[in-house]
Amino acid sequence: MVDQRDYYEVLGVAKRASATEITAAYRKLAIRFHPDKNPGDAEAATRFKEAARAFEVLSDADLRGRYDRFGHAGVEGGRRHDFNDISDVFEAFGDLFGGGMFGEAFGSGRQRQSRARKGRDVFCQVQLSLVEAARGVTKTVEFDRHETCGECDGSGARKGTQPQPCDYCGGRGQVIQSAGVFRLQTTCPACRGAGAVIRDRCPACGGEGVTPERAARTVTIPAGVDRDVRARLAGEGEPGAAGGPPGDCYCVIEIEDHPFLVREGRDLHCEVPVSFTQAALGATVEVPTLDGPKPLEIVRGTQPGDVIRVRGLGMPEVRGRGIGDLHVHVHVEVPKSLSPRAEELLRELAAEEHATVSPKRTSFFSRLAEYFQGRETAGGDETRDEQEHST
Repeated sequence: MVDQRDYYEVLGVAKRASATEITAAYRKLAIRFHPDKNPGDAEAATRFKEAARAFEVLSDADLRGRYDRFGHAGVEGGRRHDFNDISDVFEAFGDLFGGGMFGEAFGSGRQRQSRARKGRDVFCQVQLSLVEAARGVTKTVEFDRHETCGECDGSGARKGTQPQPCDYCGGRGQVIQSAGVFRLQTTCPACRGAGAVIRDRCPACGGEGVTPERAARTVTIPAGVDRDVRARLAGEGEPGAAGGPPGDCYCVIEIEDHPFLVREGRDLHCEVPVSFTQAALGATVEVPTLDGPKPLEIVRGTQPGDVIRVRGLGMPEVRGRGIGDLHVHVHVEVPKSLSPRAEELLRELAAEEHATVSPKRTSFFSRLAEYFQGRETAGGDETRDEQEHST
């Protein structure tokens, strides 16, 4: 995936390009790198398939949205085609090719045929608590998809009958129209390129070959997953075309916010309030963890904003490479109201602090006095200089 170029760059369009601009850009590149125009040119064939990959994503609103958000990883499982072969491109975008882009001008003479294709992938969301994400869990998910019609086995024709070759195109799926010296190959309007038509439709699926289904499956979520990770249910997507394999179902993980814990990678963070006396004298307080409240020692002299690191109380790494830490951020609370006795004690403490202050406090006030004393001395020297100059 690191070798894939940005799809907008491939087509040479801006990220705000309209669907019309994207199609026009693709047409231009497809003509330029068409294999019939560049016989034996491996680089042109690569660019031809690369442009098709970009067009498939950017011409689909859903795929384009996921690509804009997640890049190539966001559309990894949502594509219909792999485009590993030139024929895949013609299978996917034969309508564009047949619309006069190439026609017989390059002698393609390609006939659209039904090929087995993998079904489209489907997606669903899985909501997890932070604890479930940390421990791993098995969930039941539900999602909408289609299944092959059991009445007609996916043919779309009434049981006991078969689709018949299209009379309009002779079963080729393409028709050739002459316009002067030009011959244009277009998709057959009668069968839409299938080469066959259904004379007697299946009553169960209306000739579609598939029926809608609400599927329910269980998915196992490994410990340590993060949000937007996808769990794959192989073969649970849309049915394949022409006997192709079904697509997959991708379960996108969403993790609910925890009331106390915030996740950053493998580490967890929480804020714990302590009183002034607890911070000054030391205390043991309870802090939230994934396993419930646990005691934590607040050492004497803890300052506001101090962070206490507790090893091994974070999230597990999804590949089993260790466990993160819990970072406890200390918030010293200042009381907004005091009882008479509490105020009396604090005033005694304030008097004591004025009598015996800490070295840091002494240093601060000493430096402050020296600063102002230095300014007064400098000002006096300037005054004397002015007097002597006047004399």
